[in-house]
Amino acid sequence: MCGSCSLSNNSCKKALLCLLAGVVLVLQTIAQESFDTTMSIKGVEITADRLFLKEEAGMSEINVDSMVLTTKINLSLSDILSENTPIFIKNHGRGALSTASFRGTAASHTSVSWNGLKINSPMTGMVDFSLIPVCVIDELKLKNGTASISDNSGGLGGSISISNAADWDDSLSVNYSQSIGSYHTFNECLSIGGGNGKIHANTRIYHDYSRNDFTFINRGIININPQTGAYESPLDTNENAAYKRCGLLQEIYFRPSSDNVLSLKYWGQSANRAIPSATSYEGPSNANLSNQSDIDHRIVADYVHFFDESKITANAGYSFNNMVYSLQNNIFGIGLVPAVFSLSRQSSFFGNADYSWNINQKTSVEFKLSGTYYDVNSRDSVSNDGYVVDRFDVSAFAAVRRVFFNRLNVNLMLRQDFVDDCFVPIIPFFGFDYKVLKNVNFLIKGNIARNYHYPSLNDMYWQPGGNPDLLPEKGFSSELGLEYQHKSEIVDFTSKISGYRSDINNWIIWIPSFKGYWEPLNINRVVSQGVEVSVVAGINLSEVKVKVAANYAFTDTRNYGDTLVWGSSSYGKQLVYVPKHSGNALVSISYKGFFVTYQHNSYSERFTTSNNDVSLRNRLYPYFMNDIIFGKDFRFKKILLSSEIKIYNLFNETYHSILYRPMPKRNYALCIRVKI
Repeated sequence: MCGSCSLSNNSCKKALLCLLAGVVLVLQTIAQESFDTTMSIKGVEITADRLFLKEEAGMSEINVDSMVLTTKINLSLSDILSENTPIFIKNHGRGALSTASFRGTAASHTSVSWNGLKINSPMTGMVDFSLIPVCVIDELKLKNGTASISDNSGGLGGSISISNAADWDDSLSVNYSQSIGSYHTFNECLSIGGGNGKIHANTRIYHDYSRNDFTFINRGIININPQTGAYESPLDTNENAAYKRCGLLQEIYFRPSSDNVLSLKYWGQSANRAIPSATSYEGPSNANLSNQSDIDHRIVADYVHFFDESKITANAGYSFNNMVYSLQNNIFGIGLVPAVFSLSRQSSFFGNADYSWNINQKTSVEFKLSGTYYDVNSRDSVSNDGYVVDRFDVSAFAAVRRVFFNRLNVNLMLRQDFVDDCFVPIIPFFGFDYKVLKNVNFLIKGNIARNYHYPSLNDMYWQPGGNPDLLPEKGFSSELGLEYQHKSEIVDFTSKISGYRSDINNWIIWIPSFKGYWEPLNINRVVSQGVEVSVVAGINLSEVKVKVAANYAFTDTRNYGDTLVWGSSSYGKQLVYVPKHSGNALVSISYKGFFVTYQHNSYSERFTTSNNDVSLRNRLYPYFMNDIIFGKDFRFKKILLSSEIKIYNLFNETYHSILYRPMPKRNYALCIRVKI
């Protein structure tokens, strides 16, 4: 693979030395400035307005409201993302595989971390968001586009950060939620935490189960009525679709002094789900019985030391996944006979050191060094195909942030990766924020950057179909936008609009081959461009509180690959499953403990063929999804009891996220939460 890099090792080493030398020169120049000796920034806490921070200059970020996380605690992360962010979630069905398309990019182009530990599968490069329950999330942050470079490389679409934090003010807290819903669905989560000023611990236990046996009109099958001769689609049941998930999240925090914090976090989970056949399947019910089970263990240790104007962070982590996938047929007189029985074990070890320094009020720097070791063993015991491979990634990061004239923030970031004995070309990022009016939070934001994504292990080694000659994906991205914020005692208002463009070469995509199986290849060029709009408003009228949030995304992602491979009819067409228009809106009103929340999200049509043929049946029509929640909070001294009735798919829409995968019509849930 090293031969596919555009720079030789010697050239990359020289470039890295030049990079470090340049950073040193910048620091020497900055160090000659006079320091403000009266400045006190203990623990590098920033008290300036959160909208205008030099550390976030040019970066487009989304912080999901804690109220949303609380009210949707019985759901998975895929539901939160699809309903409250511009991300398109490609959902294979209720409780089934859910992946993200960030700004029209592929699922492997979204980088996901839990408390700093990257949890993307080294095999597929992606994350199944249906396996992440909301109840394990304290903070959820999204970085759009090349802003993800501050976390790691490879996030051509963006990055998602999941984190947990200690509440040092709580001596003891107990939270319990129980949800009962349609299709024999049960969700429950118990959280117990407490401590003192030096030590804090929190334990969360959760369990989810659903028989998932909803009925639907199966439009994948057409029957002829023998009496009338009319074409009819039968009423069907979502069979072999049950799922269950249980897990434990344990956090321990230790603060021996105000300058030092240590923490240890463990997250273990077991999940099992049956995978129903496609709606177009007309074979016997005892055939094509698919099942997938996942066992995950993740552990992260962190140490943070605060100086007067700087901070050192060191963390290390381990992640393990054991996945078993089976496809079986029930043969009379014999029983279940496997056609596929695949066992995959994935391990990763992670280490990171980070130093950030506020040199003075106008300048800060940051340096990171991280390394990750992956070890994968995948084998199908029926076909006896598989692979065993490991990979070691190292990444060095440097950033200089500076304020000019109290109106302009500049952010320069550089990242150098080393993957599989090969230096990746240097990844630069230049971003800026310009404050248009001195005393008004109205900004012009922009950035330009390069990014680079290495093929996943399945892309290279999967049997059959892996392609070790794949070229890494690389490209340039740019973004320009406006951001406005207004705060008063009554209104808290934030709005954003941004336009972006990414030009990516060697885009990796899996397609059916003439050999009878799927295999990956590179598309010469893919251009993704679009516009994102976000509005959030909070209104506080004494006892009446109103929250309004809306997102809209226009996503134009086109295939400019070789016409000899794709055909002229596919050239310049929208990539499959990427909607051009998507949006969501949330309105929440509360009064004297009563509250109602309305949620809407919608997608325009999506194509399942590369030539976007509108005459074919197998395109996905637009749909508009509506949910509503009614609830009441009751307070008894130190006990808060909240009860909710949730109605999903309020207007009983028939819709699909993936071709030939059914979704439920109107359904209900009753949720009760107790907090002490």
